[in-house]
Amino acid sequence: MPYEIDKPDEQWRTELTAAEYQVLRQAGTEPAFVGEYTDTKTAGVYSCRACDAELFRSDTKFESHCGWPSFYDPKDSEAVELIEDRSHGMVRTEVRCAKCGSHLGHVFAGEGYPTPTDQRYCINSISLRLTADEDA
Repeated sequence: MPYEIDKPDEQWRTELTAAEYQVLRQAGTEPAFVGEYTDTKTAGVYSCRACDAELFRSDTKFESHCGWPSFYDPKDSEAVELIEDRSHGMVRTEVRCAKCGSHLGHVFAGEGYPTPTDQRYCINSISLRLTADEDA
């Protein structure tokens, strides 16, 4: 899929830290329970760290105890792209930023979470940037 933001790999490498590049551009995963936003309760909007596209709102974030920030719905259905991922000997659904194609994490359904969607968008903190609501 063509993305609105399409940069050469070398440009991504200079704009992102090594850890950000590994997750966002190479579909890596940060270690569980170490991410900046895992336990954050600040009200605001979570955007893509690579391109600043708005992805998730804090009011859809919930405590899943999985080790990564979890959301039950994106801010807008067109904010993310879902792609079948058959890596690591399993079938999962990868979540990418729809604006720049950066890897964010994975979405899981049917796990019995008490959320309106029964979905868990398990997102790497390093893929996100939180902008706090000024009214909060």
